[in-house]
Amino acid sequence: MSSKTSVAVIGAGLGGLCAAIRLKEAGFDNVTILEKAEKVGGTWRDNSYPGCACDTPVALYQFSFAPSLGWSHLFPRAPEVQAYTEYMADNFGLRPHLKLGTETTSAVWDEAKSVWRLTTKTGETIEADAIVPALGQLNRPMIPEIKGRDSFKGPAFHSARWDHKVDLKGKRVGVIGSAASAVQLIPEVAKEAGHLTVFQRTPNWVIPRLDRAITEEEKALMMTALEIAHLGREMIYANADHLFWQVFAWTKEGRAAYTRVALNHLEEQVPDAALRKKLTPDYPIGCKRILITDDFYPALMRDNVSLVTERIDGITPEGVKTADGAMHDLDVIIYATGFETTGWHWSMDVVGRGGKRLDDAWREAPEAYLGIATAGFPNMFMLYGPNTNLGHNTITFMIERQVEYAVKALQEMEARGAASMEVTKAAQDRFNHELQADLAKTTWADPGCNSWYKTADGRITQNWGSHTRDYAKATATVVLDDYTLGARQAVPAE
Repeated sequence: MSSKTSVAVIGAGLGGLCAAIRLKEAGFDNVTILEKAEKVGGTWRDNSYPGCACDTPVALYQFSFAPSLGWSHLFPRAPEVQAYTEYMADNFGLRPHLKLGTETTSAVWDEAKSVWRLTTKTGETIEADAIVPALGQLNRPMIPEIKGRDSFKGPAFHSARWDHKVDLKGKRVGVIGSAASAVQLIPEVAKEAGHLTVFQRTPNWVIPRLDRAITEEEKALMMTALEIAHLGREMIYANADHLFWQVFAWTKEGRAAYTRVALNHLEEQVPDAALRKKLTPDYPIGCKRILITDDFYPALMRDNVSLVTERIDGITPEGVKTADGAMHDLDVIIYATGFETTGWHWSMDVVGRGGKRLDDAWREAPEAYLGIATAGFPNMFMLYGPNTNLGHNTITFMIERQVEYAVKALQEMEARGAASMEVTKAAQDRFNHELQADLAKTTWADPGCNSWYKTADGRITQNWGSHTRDYAKATATVVLDDYTLGARQAVPAE
């Protein structure tokens, strides 16, 4: 049965597309997807640096309801994931619902009408009964404030805003950063650059990816036995959720096993003891994001690559100066310095009940009920919200659960003839109290562990505190006692 409730999905990355698909399947035909870019894809559209790939096996990363054979490797390449988002937009009939090139600048709750009023960058106004912000987390490039940064005379850009006009062949290239994006692009840049200098602030724990090509025969076999393909996905999921999670749950067995895996990987690929020492972290495994790559260490062994671990003192027109007084002359600087995360500054201004701004509500630390709903902001169901990031499994699993929850919540609201649905502050506080208690038992809570997972005062705002199957249980049912339902107001006669 078709629903009269109108829903605006903000963002056309994997999360936004998933939400629109599931809403349509549930009968919510009045769905509009607002996307500021000219095509779908989100982070997979934005990140086009050489070597960009997903570090989750594709069997787990693709949505359970949208399996595809368009993958060349066990770990999908960025262009393939981008193509997958285009496939979903086409295959599930989302094109008529898409408003591309439409950036939402504000969303304001109209209490009298119980609707959200969205304003776009061009001044267009759109009303919707409910909104699903799918704005992601890792999409606001962070470039550190380094003395003299703007004085560099050559090309300089962030990895997530790759400048394809810059030819790196034979150039002296500096990569600042050595984490998730860096370990993917460094091996590729090293093949082109005359010399590559990698500036590492902190070493990372690295485990092997064990990637390989998927053969055409394997694809054909999977098509003839879909239940086996499903079983394979379940085995990968179980390994991540039961075994890999133990690193972050800080079990003695988990940290010992994966520390050894990482050290073995380092010892096998880096025979130079001095270089191994520079690449060995002094913090517990799992504290920061564990990197998964097969070719980062071999790239550092190349004759045209050098690793610099001295602190950067400043940038000059000619290159980078380090604290030891050394000057590293460069032609190009690439910032692989990650993203702004803990501040949670969305690209749109959200104003809820009573003129309450989301930026103000989240000023000290962002929090939400189940990472989906926030007190003071009725009929708003966010995806990839606070404390729904993972260190051990796939975010697409979490997104699917969030979307399923949002659909059920909207169905409950409609079935009861309510105009609004708002999580109570008490329910939100209870949930976050329990969540922070769980997180206090993880490696992320270690006082010596500093990462983008938590704020400067130590509050973990990014990650879920348990197995993903626990998140599935938590979101399986919409507990109406945790919400306040608002009645529809009578429309005055003219």
